[in-house]
Amino acid sequence: MIAASLRNAYESLRGHADEAALTMTAVLLCYSLALWLETAAGLHTDVLVLAVALTLTLARTQRTADLRRRLTACVLLPAVAGAATLLGRLLAYHYALGAAVFTVCISLPIWIRRFGPAAAGAGTLMTLPLIALLVVPGPALPPRAESALVSWGWSAVTGLLACGCVWLVQAVGDRFGARPPGPEAVPARRPSRLRPRPSTRMAVQMAAAVAAAFVLGRLLFDQHWPWMVLTAYVAASGNRGRNDVVRKGAERLVGACAGTLLATAVAAAGIGGRTAVVLIFAVLAVALWLRPLNYAFWAAGMTTALSLLLGYFGQDAQSLLLTRLGAIAVGAALTVASAWWVLPVPRRRRPLPASPGSRSPREPGPRPSTATDG
Repeated sequence: MIAASLRNAYESLRGHADEAALTMTAVLLCYSLALWLETAAGLHTDVLVLAVALTLTLARTQRTADLRRRLTACVLLPAVAGAATLLGRLLAYHYALGAAVFTVCISLPIWIRRFGPAAAGAGTLMTLPLIALLVVPGPALPPRAESALVSWGWSAVTGLLACGCVWLVQAVGDRFGARPPGPEAVPARRPSRLRPRPSTRMAVQMAAAVAAAFVLGRLLFDQHWPWMVLTAYVAASGNRGRNDVVRKGAERLVGACAGTLLATAVAAAGIGGRTAVVLIFAVLAVALWLRPLNYAFWAAGMTTALSLLLGYFGQDAQSLLLTRLGAIAVGAALTVASAWWVLPVPRRRRPLPASPGSRSPREPGPRPSTATDG
């Protein structure tokens, strides 16, 4: 059995290597164009962060997208990227109001899943710039890096660059032999009799966890509140039930611990400048490749990359080690508490074996939904 598991893991990694290579190629292409744009237009470094974050996440959603979904992304992503930049300004100058707007915006894409797969896909695109905003928001940058954020217009241009790079690289890869994964089978879902609906419950849980993370993050960790908010979002997204939230919260914490320790070791070795940038991309490539095995690998890679990025901006990874781990642990705990006590979806009970000539008992409640729920 162990040999079979190892063989399956090997086949999965070998099959995912092409996809990881295509994604990183698109990321490097968009980064290069954004770097040229930053120099030519005199923009700020956060345009590079936005370009990498959008391309990295967009590549997964567009791999099997049809023409309509791609056109939707081309229109929606730049618009939301520009709006997210304005939201970053709001968070910098009016934290409470900005936190309230962010909480609503991050929960809305979950609530609209009830309207079908098209709405769910649009919600995913709406989420991407918001998550990019948490990577290096204005208030979390060191003083020497806190200049004006990229205007909403340049953010929209960056969103268009991300779309173009992803589509170009994936098209070339398909043309020269990379086999795209088959479209995900969407199981037929019965209309839910649960009120409120599962999508509404998940949206409320997300809002509760993120809102609490904004409040406690500012009180407990001051300018490092994004670590707690990001953890709350990651653990609550794609919520398949209370146990799933606990599992993802634990994986996020374990991966973050490993990533933070690795970034601290790199900082202690004195690696910085362009070498640190190269190392960031190398870490992202490995994390992307290992992601199918366990989410903890992706969490470790992202945490390492973020730590190296903040170190590039002048933050001391060693002195922030306990702060980062504490913020991640509290964020995961908030998400677990929200999933268990804020409108929890009832557990699905297995029907009792039916005796001869009798009917099988009807399930008392619907199963949790992560897409549409009618």
